[in-house]
Formats: sequence, C-alpha cells, structure tokens
Amino acid sequence: MEARDLETERTTARRRPERVSHDCAAVYAILDAAPCCHVGFVADGQPYVIPTIHARVDDRLYLHGSAASRTLRVLASGVPVCVTATLVDGLVLARSAFHHSMNYRSVVVLGTAFELTDDAARSAALAAIVERLVPGRWSHVRAPSAAELRATRVLALPIVEASAKVRRGGPIEDDADLGVPVWAGELPLRLLPGEPIPDARLDRGAVVPEHVRRLDARRF
Repeated sequence: MEARDLETERTTARRRPERVSHDCAAVYAILDAAPCCHVGFVADGQPYVIPTIHARVDDRLYLHGSAASRTLRVLASGVPVCVTATLVDGLVLARSAFHHSMNYRSVVVLGTAFELTDDAARSAALAAIVERLVPGRWSHVRAPSAAELRATRVLALPIVEASAKVRRGGPIEDDADLGVPVWAGELPLRLLPGEPIPDARLDRGAVVPEHVRRLDARRF
C-alpha cells in the first residue's frame, strides 16, 4: 500500500496534535476495524448525522442503502460529507473529576461522494461491505438479484482528506492530586461476540457455519 499523507488545512489538528495522524495506514486501520460509521451532511439548512455500515477498498469508502433513501440521494448530489468512525477502547478514571477521559481510536474523512452506476462495481462494493463484517459470508449466501441491485444505492467516497486521532494510556493527573486517596487507572473495553442465535425458521439441526463461528470481535 502506497503511503500517503491525508492532511489538509481542514484536518490539521488544533488541539492535542500529538494524538493525530494523517498517514493513510493509520486512517485505514481504524476504518477497517470500526463496525459502523456516522455520516454527517447538511440538507436544506438542517445538519444530519446518520449511522451506517461501510467498507474501505483501497482509497475509497463505500456506503449503501435503499435507493429511496433521502440521505443517499442528498449525498449523491455532491454535497460535502463528513464521515466519522470511533472505537472505544477504555474508560480513563482519574483522581479528579476534571481529568476523567476515554481511550479511543477515531477517524474523520471529509470529501464528496459519488454514486456507482455500474452493476458489477456496485455488486463488488456490496460484497466488500458484507465481507468486512463477516469474512466468508458473501460466497455463502445468495447474491443480490437484479431487482435488489436496482433497489440499492451505492456511494463511493474517495479518501483524500482525513485524520486519525488516538488516545491511549492512563489518566493525566495534576501533581497536586497524586496524593488523593482515590483509585485511578483505566477500565479496558472491547466488543465481544455472543453465542449465535438461529433464526426460528431454520431447519432443525442446521449447523452454524464456520465463518460465523470464527468471528473474532477483538478486531474491534
């Protein structure tokens, strides 16, 4: 993967620049790990922030939804878009209320999305979205029909302007508070998979496929 710097005037850090990276590898790693993202845009003077799932392939971020979706229709018109993805890694508990914090990995991508109109490209993007969440799933299930493809809008957002921000470690304390008799430290958090719950309409004795069994949420 070619190393690229994604810094622009709009993504330059003003506060805590030591936590920020504009390296594409850092940005891609967080986008690939995050189970979902939030898409921000303005329509008719009203800001909206919509949660959705995504996939990154090379230097593009793919989003999808119903062809009737107002969100995707507005984005396809070329309005500026801001996509954010965040992973929460832990709660940071300090001796003082002021210094409580959170350990996290986050990405902000700015740009303009465009609609994919070629069926092969749209199908490939949808496969990437499914495979990112459940590797091995796309080849296991029925592919979208022509009617289902027509009912789905797929957008691509080039990743050319982005930043990653990461906080790690314990609390940052004032020296005067170090003697306060209060427990301080980090409470790590991570998303864990549960036991698969079969659909009630499955045939009796249906076995959970290996690609579902091997899902490892530690990547989140």
